[in-house]
Amino acid sequence: MSAPSAAAAPSAVCNAYCDARDPASSTQDRVPVTASVAGRSITLHFDDADAMGWASIANGGSGDQVWLDRSMDGGRTWASGSRLGDTAVPSGGQGWRTQMYNVDDWNTRGVGALRACGQPAGGAIACTPWARTTWNAGSRSTAAATALMMSFDRSSKLFGGNGWWTAANALTAVIDNSRISGMGSYTYAIAETYDKNINAQGGQFRNEYLDDTGWWGLAWVDAYDVTGDSRYLDTARADADHMQANWNSTCGGGVRWSTNGNYKNAITNELFLQLNSALHNRIPGDTTYLDRAKNEWNWFRNSGMINGDRMINDGLTDACANNGQPTWTYNQGVILGALTEFHKATGDAGLLTTARELADASTTRLETDGVLREPGEGDSCTGDGPSFKGAYVRGLGTLNRQLSDHPYAPALTRWANSAYDHDRNPLDQYGPHWNGGNGGNGTTDYGCQQSVLDLLNAATG
Repeated sequence: MSAPSAAAAPSAVCNAYCDARDPASSTQDRVPVTASVAGRSITLHFDDADAMGWASIANGGSGDQVWLDRSMDGGRTWASGSRLGDTAVPSGGQGWRTQMYNVDDWNTRGVGALRACGQPAGGAIACTPWARTTWNAGSRSTAAATALMMSFDRSSKLFGGNGWWTAANALTAVIDNSRISGMGSYTYAIAETYDKNINAQGGQFRNEYLDDTGWWGLAWVDAYDVTGDSRYLDTARADADHMQANWNSTCGGGVRWSTNGNYKNAITNELFLQLNSALHNRIPGDTTYLDRAKNEWNWFRNSGMINGDRMINDGLTDACANNGQPTWTYNQGVILGALTEFHKATGDAGLLTTARELADASTTRLETDGVLREPGEGDSCTGDGPSFKGAYVRGLGTLNRQLSDHPYAPALTRWANSAYDHDRNPLDQYGPHWNGGNGGNGTTDYGCQQSVLDLLNAATG
């Protein structure tokens, strides 16, 4: 590892205490990670009560250096937090330590991480893995939520910098966690996302892709449930109305996937069913959204997209037959949340029976080596696919809570335990394979993180 380039001295961060506090004043010393180089031990220390950390180097000699790096984006960059407290072992000494520095910058909503780095005199640099204190990370799910918030771009107010429908899913996972865990520290992201992006693309979180619009509509329903702010419900209505405007007669009905064609696919129409059902359940005296939900379910269940194995393929051919394309996890999961919401709207117990049949099929067919696995699951955490499993377990968790015997709790718990034990780094970031597996170890990004947060929410809630 080469030395970082020179950078301007970072501004001091002040939370409970300001940066550069003496570790002698700390009442705690937790060691989450260590590293070694040329016989030296490099250690990261945390005072969890004050959310500060410091670095030490031992078993060395005069001139050895030790410092902290601080990142506000999950260890991707640390230019403004490079070489904090850089100090050298005094003459005649064998070890030394830095001052204490804050992990987070609460004044700018910077969700941070630290690592300890050291360099023997004239030698190579070594650093520990990134880690953080237990502040906002006291449980599996809140730690995962905090790690996800490291990907919330403080400029664009979108996850990953420019994620769109995936950002809607990430925001939904954070909102759900605030409700399930009781930790509301990150609900500020709701208003920040809304205010910054309300006029983006087609406005009101609409664009040419009707499934994108559906994801955002459901996110704003979730936001309304948590905040009671009617503007979020108004936007969800605008999103549902935009989708309705793209219902046409191709294949006898249904919402088209894009305004630039007439492809009818499962995810768009499942989202439409759930969004309209949810709106009906929140708008007193509504009949419009309920009628749309009824029309959607009547069309969808007869469309042919549900195959003989009770699995849902991607969509329909030009001849309006099941196209046999992959049974993506999110196609199996969103319908479960949609039917649960539609049941609440109608009181029809048969909808839960249907949902249970679909869930029984998918939990059996999609489990491999003890965990849920996406068809053709890859080793990457970027792109669209890593978000799919989160949408699946969110829907399965919604159905599981609705059913009195909670039949899917064992599967959700099994998957969550496996991910926690085998697919997690010291910063509580997760990868693509919930049983660890080959090829993806060490890979993480907000798509994988959102999916695991959805899983931990579902297993907890």
